[in-house]
Amino acid sequence: MAAPPSGKVVYEQEGVFIHSSCGKNDDQDSLIAGILRVIEKENEVVVDWRPLDETLDTSNILCAGKDSSSVVEWTQTPKEKCPRGADRPSSYEAEWDMVTTVSFKKKPHSNGDTTTHANGESKWSFLFSLTDLKSIKQNKEGMGWSYLVFCLKDDVKLPALHFHRGDSKLLIKCLEKHIALNESPHDERVLLVKTQKSLSQSFENLFDEPSYGLLQKWKKDPYIVTMGKFSKVTNYIVGSLRSSDPSNQRRPPSEMADFFNDTIPGLKINQQEEPGFEVITRIDLGKQPEVSRREPVSAEEWAKNMDSEGRILDVDYIKRLIFKGGLCHTLRKEAWKFLLGYFPWNSTKEERANLQKRKTDEYFRMKLQWKSVSEEQEKRNSRLRDYRSLIEKDVNRTDRTNKFYEGEDNPGLILLHDILMTYCMYDFDLGYVQGMSDLLSPVLYVMENEVDAFWCFVSYMDQMHQNFEEQMQGMKTQLIQLSHLLRLLDSGFCSYLESQDSGYLYFCFRWLLIRFKREFSFQDILRLWEVMWTELPCQNFHLLLCCAILESEKQQIMDKHYGFNEILKHINELSMKIDVEYILCKAEAISMQMMNCKHLDVKDEKVAFELTVSSCCGGLGDTFGDPALYYASKFQVFVDFQVFSGLIVHF
Repeated sequence: MAAPPSGKVVYEQEGVFIHSSCGKNDDQDSLIAGILRVIEKENEVVVDWRPLDETLDTSNILCAGKDSSSVVEWTQTPKEKCPRGADRPSSYEAEWDMVTTVSFKKKPHSNGDTTTHANGESKWSFLFSLTDLKSIKQNKEGMGWSYLVFCLKDDVKLPALHFHRGDSKLLIKCLEKHIALNESPHDERVLLVKTQKSLSQSFENLFDEPSYGLLQKWKKDPYIVTMGKFSKVTNYIVGSLRSSDPSNQRRPPSEMADFFNDTIPGLKINQQEEPGFEVITRIDLGKQPEVSRREPVSAEEWAKNMDSEGRILDVDYIKRLIFKGGLCHTLRKEAWKFLLGYFPWNSTKEERANLQKRKTDEYFRMKLQWKSVSEEQEKRNSRLRDYRSLIEKDVNRTDRTNKFYEGEDNPGLILLHDILMTYCMYDFDLGYVQGMSDLLSPVLYVMENEVDAFWCFVSYMDQMHQNFEEQMQGMKTQLIQLSHLLRLLDSGFCSYLESQDSGYLYFCFRWLLIRFKREFSFQDILRLWEVMWTELPCQNFHLLLCCAILESEKQQIMDKHYGFNEILKHINELSMKIDVEYILCKAEAISMQMMNCKHLDVKDEKVAFELTVSSCCGGLGDTFGDPALYYASKFQVFVDFQVFSGLIVHF
């Protein structure tokens, strides 16, 4: 295979896959891992993709089943041909579940000549100049992995590139420094290449930072910010929109250390030789206290805390009892309606009965909307067809080992289907997204009533809505928050994960998306969720649970020197093996450890620490998908502490 062209590499991304036909099963794709680069040469800019390992063994290729656009089942392809469907897993693992990845090593290169592969030309490798690019087609956001399809001016379409480990938008941003891309008026997913970049538009893009953020940076260091911005204008005039060298703008580490030590007592800066960033090290938070749990709240305790009209007398007290021990099963049907917000805590028994009557009428009006749609109408409503199809697939593989849902023509499955279809009428913009059946299943199991289960599910989805939106902003935010929290608690472990390309914690994606539903047994999930719904000791207690699980696995991960693949595999194999009571104790101990730390100045009023080490312009949110940019540009932690019924921690 020919060596990659020489020049300066301005973009590089591993984990970019081509999904090709593996020739073994008609309904599977083989995934060929590759590395994508954008390379600046003397007179042109080229895009280059090639496999990471030219001696690919088919036993190491992962196959993705094409049963659904948003559901991917994973199998390991054997070297010899397998009969169709012989080893197809029966589980309903989705594309955001943990998978065994193709192992690879990063091939080092410099900004001069790139490395050369010695195995001859690969049929999958391709390279083209940006002057030959006609358009780029993107996938619809929220539908599986992000992918891009390049179409050249001679109408040649290159294989789709699937970005399994990062956001393709970073590549688009890189390309926009060299070419102008406009959205097609006929298809919003297609970006068309303009022949010449608009001067006015280009100058607007030079100052794409919010004015407030730019002003704040100018106040801190007017010389760097001003010269940095003018350097962009200069680069534009000479024909290159490259950022000025961050190393020329960065203050000396000793000066930065002095500045932060003066500003924030107790903060220590570990001055590294590594270019582009400094490491913030937290002092010891102290020993975690011993925590014990109590017996579940009994029906007698619940009744004692209710007046003659059915009002809850002391809401905070009952929440604390539930947080410390959960609920006995006979209480869940009633108590969950309060915890989820379906019943107001201060309502009387009569008010709740009237509410249920109104909500029953409202539910069946919405259910009638989709029930009354004829086949002819549905043929002209593609979104409803898609929702129904995905719901039917997911319902038939949700908790089928649970007696409430097992067997054919199970009434529990019919209720699960009908509630999810009715939710599409309630929130048609969101509709149905895979994973929502996992959230509904335990609720319906406890309620044993279609209407009550629906409205409790609606309340739960109000909390989880952002997890399922197309932009998945809720998931991105939680992963960033979790990273900040883990760094605060254990910067050493956090640094180890970063060294193994795991610092962005994607292996926690499933935990956060469906609140550990597939990590614990069904009965343990009932306990875990009711504890989280108390919002004690904080609204984001689920992040502390993540930290508790990671801390309990830290020693094995570090002692055995697990790398990227081993970490993914190990975390995935924790499913159904985690002790829920142990993890609840550990998470509570972490919150108490933070509250008791004398170096964290926690008072009754809101206290905020903003720790910023900035070597160049740009924020964490802009670089979330790329670990290299994550470390090189700016590390920012915002920790917001409040005291309310103990310590409330918001991230």
